[in-house]
Amino acid sequence: MKIRRYIEKDFQEIKRTWEEIGWLEPKEDKEIFKFFVESSRILVVELNGAAEASVFSISGDLNYNGVQLPLHAVAAVTTSRISRKRGLAGKVTALALAREAAAGKKIAGLGMFEQGYYNLLGFGTGPYEHHLSFDPAELKVPRSNRPPCRLGAKDFQEMHENRLQRLQKHGSVNLYPPEVTRTDLLYKDSGFGLGFRDPDSGELTHHFWISPDDVEHGPYNVLWTVYRENKQFLELLSLLRDLGDQINLVRIAEPSGVQLQDFLRQPMKSSRISKGGKFEVKNRALAYWQLRILDLEGCINNTHLPGREVSFNLELMDPVEKFLPPEEEWQGIGGEYHLTIGAESEIKRGLQNNLPTLKASVGAFTRMWMGALPATGLGLSGDFCASEDLLEELDQVFLMPKPRLDWDF
Repeated sequence: MKIRRYIEKDFQEIKRTWEEIGWLEPKEDKEIFKFFVESSRILVVELNGAAEASVFSISGDLNYNGVQLPLHAVAAVTTSRISRKRGLAGKVTALALAREAAAGKKIAGLGMFEQGYYNLLGFGTGPYEHHLSFDPAELKVPRSNRPPCRLGAKDFQEMHENRLQRLQKHGSVNLYPPEVTRTDLLYKDSGFGLGFRDPDSGELTHHFWISPDDVEHGPYNVLWTVYRENKQFLELLSLLRDLGDQINLVRIAEPSGVQLQDFLRQPMKSSRISKGGKFEVKNRALAYWQLRILDLEGCINNTHLPGREVSFNLELMDPVEKFLPPEEEWQGIGGEYHLTIGAESEIKRGLQNNLPTLKASVGAFTRMWMGALPATGLGLSGDFCASEDLLEELDQVFLMPKPRLDWDF
């Protein structure tokens, strides 16, 4: 077994693995996969001269309460049929984390195939994301008087720039390479975008991209909505409503700070009537992404929370160190610290005798730090332990909106 950087000869072997696991159909245009490869830094595991496992890393940033932190997005982890149950995925992903942390990334994130596996590498689960399905004709929003512009795959660069400049809130993610957006646009020939431009400059200001299950009547899957101010979001909802004379159902992720049910006429009645059908109106909640801190000092020093202040010891356990070779510069962030969290936060090595102590895994601590779950809730698990007084103090300090990635990967 050998872990190394991707080279051109690996392309067909990694593509074969993607076909084996069902992420890519053999008949699909390899250009789609090529663009995704070009957007990523890739480590492969070589077995018997072939790349049989790989991890794709993409650069971006994450909005932490208004501060943009360098992000390592783990975009894909794959193992072929002949390399399962050998521990390859864990080793190559841990090595990617170490390399990205050494390069200055503060935090890492991924979409999980199942809860539990990536906890072994220090990841903690985010909050529930809400995906609503509803009849667009039921939207109650002001009608837009101007026609939208059409957007297609050829406009990927413009749409990508618009995504990067969208209204961002706590937890939102940017992925830098334009090929990320280009790949998403090409996965379905029937996909399309609608949006609006600045009437003076012609710049694209807000838009959405739709991938239909059935072009004629839907459902239509809204892969993303991009806007810079709230009135633009309402204008996009107006476009969806205008599609309601033909389309019976749209599916859309609920944006941060918005409760989409507020914009529907009779959501509960519609849910009862449509239950069990192809066009069922419903609200689906699922926690499917995870984050972990890579640079503890960097993250704490960029933590500015108004209101109360709390100081405590932290005994942090990082399971990733078990997967890393000793020669790597970064060996996880486990250790003993004392820190103060507040408007100006700081962290130092070592414990202080006069402070209460929190004992936590990296994943659990990341969840509290991000605001995914309160300390008192995390205290019910075995990897987040402190006195009730400290847990309640931490609840009062980490008061922030639920994090929303707003860009799946």
